[in-house]
Order: sequence, then structure tokens, then C-alpha cells
Amino acid sequence: MQCYSNIFLYPQTHDRRTTHCLHPTKLSVTPQQQISHDDDVTNDAKSKLITSASNPFVKHCLKLRNNSSYRRSHASVLVVGSTPIREIYRFQESSQDKNITMDCLILPEKAEIPNGLDESTDSIVHVSSVVMRKLSGLESTDSIKAIALMKIPASFLNLDDNQKHCKKWFPSAHRILVLDGIQDPGNLGTLLRSAVAFKWDGVFLLPGCCDPFNEKALRASRGASFQLPVVTGSWNHLESLKEEFQMKMLAGHPEHEGLIKPTYSLAPNFCDSLSDTALCLVLGSEGSGISEKSLQACELVSIAMTGEYESLNVSVAGGIFLYMLQPKNK
Repeated sequence: MQCYSNIFLYPQTHDRRTTHCLHPTKLSVTPQQQISHDDDVTNDAKSKLITSASNPFVKHCLKLRNNSSYRRSHASVLVVGSTPIREIYRFQESSQDKNITMDCLILPEKAEIPNGLDESTDSIVHVSSVVMRKLSGLESTDSIKAIALMKIPASFLNLDDNQKHCKKWFPSAHRILVLDGIQDPGNLGTLLRSAVAFKWDGVFLLPGCCDPFNEKALRASRGASFQLPVVTGSWNHLESLKEEFQMKMLAGHPEHEGLIKPTYSLAPNFCDSLSDTALCLVLGSEGSGISEKSLQACELVSIAMTGEYESLNVSVAGGIFLYMLQPKNK
């Protein structure tokens, strides 16, 4: 659940008493008196142009891009690049998801609205190349045709200790990807993208994972964090989910000597035997692997490799797991 209100400029921080209800800042780019300073904004009949990085709206967007707690407190995120914006917009149209909201589309000076985004929002702001570079965080903005200011979707939940009504977390819980301490945003974003590609039902983030709305995670996911339910919580929450839906717990783990429990091979017959079984797949970071709790609670599954490498990058291994264990009837 998310709580939204009308929006105005000059953000004010809200104290979020319940972690599942995101209170966005009040922000708007439509009224000229709320976005412009005489020295950094020009207007014509059709659009506004911001030329200074010191503009309050620009400062607000930079905070959204750089600060996770600021994003959460304002329930907003900056999505850089027309490709992920277009992917999110297409998903919204195809699924008729009314919980995805674009507050504003930011375009380079004199640029036209990119194809496919013509009806995405009524609020359009043009910015100078200096501001565009600042907002994107990239040295070269030649390939950046648009930046979107969007609401964090209602499908994202940040659970507190008292929330155990797990039936509401995921519309379906047949295949849930669980990430355990994935701190690299590129890996996390790539795993989200693969989960969408192979039609998994959602992603559960255990403590130690990076923010799925981190700018690098968003870039790697190409908007996937808007296209499936993402829940952050503890092992207690995950155990409630497991018990409610009678889920099997699997964990990706390389096979080697010294393991205290057997490791199954990710073979076609093994995957076929689980096609009708609800399951959670736990993946850990490449450096430290899965946590001790995951090691104890899960059945271990490995990817057979003929080469001499001990393990694969987690996003590569995760793609293989997600493909092999993907639901068959979707």
C-alpha cells in the first residue's frame, strides 16, 4: 500500500511511521511560480527551460538519484534514459496498472518527446545540457533522450516487524526470487530484469541488499523494478511466506568438498520434478555467498560446470537458475 497526496515544489521530509506506507513529498513542475527562478528558467508557450543546477527542482531530483532514504521518504525516483522509461510505460499500458505514476518528463533543450512516450505525462520540462548531465550522472548525455520523475510503485513493500499478512505481498507466490545480501546494484538490477523475463512472481530482498531503485540498479534492470512485486523484509517474514504457501526453499551454491549437506545438480529432470511446487530460490553475493541462515534453511542446488572456475557471477548464475526453474504454465 502507498499513500499519495497532491504535489507541490520545495520538498519537505515526512516522518514515515509505518514502513509499508510511503509518503511522497509535495512537488509539482506545472505552476511557473513553483518551478522557476528568474535567473535560471525561461518560458515559451509550450515548455519551460531550466538552465541552472541550483534550481530547487534540480536539487530535489539530484537528492532522489543519490539518496536512498530521501527516495523512500518522498516515494519518488528518477529514471534515466528513454529505454527504461518506455519499458515501464509499455508495461503500464499492457497490464493496465494504475499504480505507476509519472510526475514529470525531463528532456534536453529543444528535444521532442521520444516515440512511445507522447501520452505518458502532461508535465514536460526541458533542461540545458549542463543540467541534463548533472541529473543523469553521466559524463556524456548524447544517448540520454529523457529522464522521468516517477512515483515508487505500490508493488514495492518495505516490511516492518509486525507485518506478517503475507497473502498480500505477492499476487501469486509460485516462484519467488530471494536475494541475500546482494550489494552490487548492477547484479541486483540484472537479476530483477531476468525475473521479469522468465515470468517469476516477485522478488524478496533480505537484509544487506542494495536499494532496487538505486540509479545503477535501475539502469541494469531497464525498469524491471516497476514491473513485478519487490518486497524487503527479514528471515522471519520469509519464513511466514514459506509456511503460508508451503514453499520449498532452494539456494544456489557451488558444489565443493566440506559441505555439511548434499547439493543437487540443476538438471532438467530435477527442474521438471519441481514444476508444480511453489518455491523460493535464494541467491547470495558472489563474494560471501548465501548467509548461514540460508545455508541451513535451504536445499542446495549447483550449476554443473566443466571449466575450472569455482563459481559464476551471481547475475549470470541467477539467469540460468531463473530460466531452468521458470514457471511452465504462464
